[in-house]
Amino acid sequence: MVRSLVTITQQRIVQYSAILIGPSPNRNVDMSSQTKSHFLPTFARANVAFERGEGVWLISTDGERYLDFGAGIAVNSLGHANPKLIEALTTQAQKVWHVSNAFQIPEGEALAARLCELTFADFVFFTNSGAEALEGAIKTARKYHSANGQPERFRIITFEGAFHGRTLATIAAGGQKKYLEGFGPASPGFDQVPFGDHEALKAAIGPETAAILIEPVQGEGGVRAVPPQCLRGLRDLCDEHGLLLIFDEVQSGVGRSGKLFAHEWSGISPDIMAIAKGIGGGFPLGAFLTTEEAGKGMVAGTHGSTYGGNPLAMAVGKTVLDTVSEPAFLEHVRDVAIVLKQRLAGLQDQYPDIIAEIRGDGLLMGIKTRPEVPNTDFAAAARAEKLITIPAGDNVVRLLPPLIVTEADVAIALSKLDAACAKLSAGLRQAARTAAE
Repeated sequence: MVRSLVTITQQRIVQYSAILIGPSPNRNVDMSSQTKSHFLPTFARANVAFERGEGVWLISTDGERYLDFGAGIAVNSLGHANPKLIEALTTQAQKVWHVSNAFQIPEGEALAARLCELTFADFVFFTNSGAEALEGAIKTARKYHSANGQPERFRIITFEGAFHGRTLATIAAGGQKKYLEGFGPASPGFDQVPFGDHEALKAAIGPETAAILIEPVQGEGGVRAVPPQCLRGLRDLCDEHGLLLIFDEVQSGVGRSGKLFAHEWSGISPDIMAIAKGIGGGFPLGAFLTTEEAGKGMVAGTHGSTYGGNPLAMAVGKTVLDTVSEPAFLEHVRDVAIVLKQRLAGLQDQYPDIIAEIRGDGLLMGIKTRPEVPNTDFAAAARAEKLITIPAGDNVVRLLPPLIVTEADVAIALSKLDAACAKLSAGLRQAARTAAE
C-alpha cells in the first residue's frame, strides 16, 4: 500500500511538473510540425536552439536570453564570443589552418611548453577531444610497462561512477552498463572498484596492474569529489607498487576548481593527465600530459592524430591557458565559487523537499535532488526560468558556468533557481494532496 501511494505520488508529481514547467528535456518532443532531423538520434535534445552568445548569456533563435550555467558542459571557460578568443582564432585563420603532424607546428610547441611550465609534465600530445586524450593516456601507461620489459602489466584500475569518454576503451574504463550495452564484449584490461572503497582498491592490485585512473572530481558521475588525502593516498599506493597514476581532468581542469587543475589542492602530481573541454574555450581541443619517465615508451610511430594540434586549436588554447592561469583570474574563480556555494546552501535550507544535498567546489557544483524530483525535471524547471543547467548521474544537476561569471550573475542564477524550486515544490504539494484523496 505504501509503495503504491509513493508510485502514484511520483506519477502525479510528473504530471503537475509538466503543467507548471513544460516537458522534461529527456521526453519526446512533437516534431510533426518541424523539419525532419537527419541527426542520428543519439541525443535527447531540448527543444531550443541558440543563435549567438554574449559572455555568460545565450540568445535563442526566438530572441529569449538564457543565463548559461552549463557552459557547453564545462567547455566555454571564457564565455561566449570572448574577444580574446575571437582575435586569436581569426588571426590564425588568416595564416594557416592545417598542415598535419608531418611538419613542425610552432603554435603547438608554444602551447605545449606553457602547459609543461605550469604543470608536472615534460611532454604533451594534443588531441581533439577528451575521449581521445584518455585513449592516449591509457596507451601511454601500458606502453611504459612494456618498455620496461613487463608487457603483461596492462590492466588499469578505475572507479564506479566514472566517465572517461565514449570510445570502446573509455566506456570499458568507465564501466557503466548503460554505455556498454549492445556494443559487444567490453574492451579488456580494466578492473573497476567501488568509489571510496580503499580496501577493494588495494585488493584489486595484482601482477598485471599498470595504473590507477581516476577523476579528481567525478562530473558525469554526480559531482563526487575525491578528498585531497585520498588523492595523496593513491600517489603513495602507486609509488609502493610501481604503478602509474593517471588523472582525468577533462571536466575538473583548466581553472574550474579555483586552481589550474583540481589535483593541485592535494599537493601531489600524477604521472599522466588527460585534459580537454575548458582548454579550448569552445574550440575542439584535448591533450594528454606525461612525465618524461611515464612517456618513455611513446616513441615515433606509437601514436598519432591527423587533426590533433592543428594551428587553429593551438592559437585558441594558448590564449585560454594564458588567461586562466593568471593568479588574479583563479582568485576570481575562488571568490565567486564561495558565494555560489553559500547561496546554494541557503536554497537547500529553503527547499528541503526539493534539494537533498549540495555537492562540489569551485565552479563545478552539483544539486542532488530528492528521489521524488528527477534531475531532468529540475533541469527543465530551471530552463523554464531561462537558466541552463546540466543533468548528471546520481540524480544530480550540475552548475558549470563560464569562469568569467560574476557575483551579480550568481545572484540572477539563484533567483531563477528559487523560482524553479518554488514551482516544483508546489507540484509536490498538489500531487500529495491529490494522492491522499
